Amino acid sequence: MTKNIAVLPGDGIGPEIIAEAIKVLNKVAEKFGHEFKFTYVDIGGCSIDKYGVPITEDGMEKCKNAHSVLLGAVGGPKWDGCDPSIRPEKALLKVRKELGLFANLRPTKLFPQLADASPLKESVMGEGIDLLIVRELTGGVYFGDRDTSEKNGELVATDIMSYSQHEIERIGRVAFETARKRGKKLASVDKANVLDTSRLWRKIMHELKEEYSDVEYSDILVDNTAMQLIKNPTQFDVLVTENMFGDILSDEASMLTGSIGMMPSASLSEGTLGMYEPIHGSAPDIAGQNIANSLGTILSAAMMLRYSFNMADEADAIEGAVNSVLDKGYRTADIMQDGCVRLGCKEMGDAVSDCI
Repeated sequence: MTKNIAVLPGDGIGPEIIAEAIKVLNKVAEKFGHEFKFTYVDIGGCSIDKYGVPITEDGMEKCKNAHSVLLGAVGGPKWDGCDPSIRPEKALLKVRKELGLFANLRPTKLFPQLADASPLKESVMGEGIDLLIVRELTGGVYFGDRDTSEKNGELVATDIMSYSQHEIERIGRVAFETARKRGKKLASVDKANVLDTSRLWRKIMHELKEEYSDVEYSDILVDNTAMQLIKNPTQFDVLVTENMFGDILSDEASMLTGSIGMMPSASLSEGTLGMYEPIHGSAPDIAGQNIANSLGTILSAAMMLRYSFNMADEADAIEGAVNSVLDKGYRTADIMQDGCVRLGCKEMGDAVSDCI
């Protein structure tokens, strides 16, 4: 099978971690008889430096014409002074919007080999943390109208949070269907005691739950969710929420595993096209030093095989290889433990590839 993948390495450690994911994908292609063709696209700060924009229209077309998109990371202090309209992060919003990537899946799974790396007590972790946050990705305050103007002699800034019925129903169905494939348990996160958008969110979710009577459903306020993720994370299986809440909660949840470097994510459209990326940033302070954790990007490639290409066995092979290297005691700097062998970014990619 031949698949065309748009590769967006980006800034900071992006090119390093992407190179290791490509290495692993090439090994999968060799073992399973596939062909992956890679088209490289500049995005973020490196694109601003070359073209004056965070992603060109030609780059967008290459993403649209691919079967899937693999992203590293964008941004860094170098571009903090850019005009807000062309900041590196604007490229991510553009890609998400133009590709229709409305559903973000962020798994938080504690690998048993890394239990000591979690900041939580063993009594809190129980038999292990394995939850999935489904985040609406193309609506809400990040895409709403905004304004900064002077009123009564002082600056006033306004950001509009807006959600329509069809946007909520669309992400809700993804969440319920995902819950059906996991533990059949779904918690919907909102702020319905304050926000009109959350009251509409809850209304639509309650309508949907009647269609999914086999899924155990509950409502939970976002502030309580933030607390419960620390107090009792094993109570959750699938959580669904709007854009900003999901952004914050998924970063919080990622640290339950001990390192954000382990966490992959998938951003899905209504078809098979998706964008896959680790949830961490560009980490410019360690760029070019071969110390970044490439496992989050490698696991993102596994999600790409599973969700966009329907290659479950191939995805299992990558995830199994990651487990194998952890069993062997191989660690990058961020997850290093006593008695383990420290590997660089490149060497970790080699180790996973060798275990495919």
